[in-house]
Amino acid sequence: MVSSDTTHISDTPTQEPVSAPGRCELPLDGRCDAEAVSGSNTFISWGARSDVGLVREHNEDSFLLRTPLFAICDGMGGHAAGEVASSIAVKVIAEQAPSTADDVRLGAAIEAANQEVIDAPAKGIGKPGMGSTASAVLIEGNQMAVAHVGDSRIYLLHHGTLVRISHDHSYVEELIDSGQITADEARTHPSRSVVTRALGSDPDMYADHFSLEVSDGDRIILCSDGLSGMVPDDEIESIAVSNVTPQKAADNLVSAALTYGGSDNITVIVIDVLDDGIADQTRRHLTRGVIATFISFLALFAATVAVFFLFVSSEWYLGINGTTVGVYRGIPTTIAGINMSSLVETTSIEIKDLPDAVQDSLAEGIRVKNEDEAHSTVENYRKQIDDANTKAVKKKEDVQSGGTPTTETTTSTTSSGGE
Repeated sequence: MVSSDTTHISDTPTQEPVSAPGRCELPLDGRCDAEAVSGSNTFISWGARSDVGLVREHNEDSFLLRTPLFAICDGMGGHAAGEVASSIAVKVIAEQAPSTADDVRLGAAIEAANQEVIDAPAKGIGKPGMGSTASAVLIEGNQMAVAHVGDSRIYLLHHGTLVRISHDHSYVEELIDSGQITADEARTHPSRSVVTRALGSDPDMYADHFSLEVSDGDRIILCSDGLSGMVPDDEIESIAVSNVTPQKAADNLVSAALTYGGSDNITVIVIDVLDDGIADQTRRHLTRGVIATFISFLALFAATVAVFFLFVSSEWYLGINGTTVGVYRGIPTTIAGINMSSLVETTSIEIKDLPDAVQDSLAEGIRVKNEDEAHSTVENYRKQIDDANTKAVKKKEDVQSGGTPTTETTTSTTSSGGE
């Protein structure tokens, strides 16, 4: 049974399964009590297949595809019990699971499903003693939250190497952990179906939960023990590596379980990480860094410009304004076509009345400390011109009267003023 927000594929195209060594592959198309679902978005793509197997009459597995949440629940308790328990489990997990990769809350969703399975028989739903495994992942960017109870499994295929990231809650797993049997021996052990922790029996049951990082190109596999109990991990790895799409991988893993005997229901979900968000984060960080640098540069540039214009606005000089002397604020230059000064006052002093040396200096701009000094300098120019004009008039009068022009002795008189 599937709970999914994706399109249900009722007629999956024939694939080319990877055969188990020495075994004939079994075709998947047209099988009863089997279904396949696939989908994708920008960040992940997925494919799933569930099959009743070759021995059981009913499929008691349920699976959930509600991106970014995926789960498999393997029901226990027989017809009208196991499939009910697994169906309740996926429904509650879908309702209670977080929207982010929070493994604690994902584990809590599985624990809530446990209570629902326990309470269901009293409400006339299912049968007493029914139960289910539950394995769920929620992928958000490069983080994957994992929660798990029972003997369904979660694998991670990273750079071509398959790693089981869930721990079976089963009797044979305890024997393996204690070194009493090997993983190969566990597949044929008479107590291989004994689950030590699952939904439906203990109100205090707790789910394993943790988070891990995933990256572009990683492949995640969730499966019921109908796959992992039949097909060795090295062959699961080989099939997972050799199939390009998640749907092909899921189909061929189910086919492999069937060729090994298909003694249990088989459900497989394969998820490919297409974009873990790291590149986007890097781009965002780089963009933010560039923007921050640009803003800092603009701020520094603005501060520099402000200081420069503050300096310019405090400067004064005398310059040429047409034919007269002008009082300017700023500096006598242009930058990038912008005049760095402004005319504050036009005087009546004609440039031509000033000495050549002063005219040349005015052409370059004569710097003064402030506006008062500018006015003082202008008045000095005015006085010099007036004095020069007075002397010229006196000299002319002396010539016209037939007298001898007066010799300028001001300097010598001043310097010998004590005689």
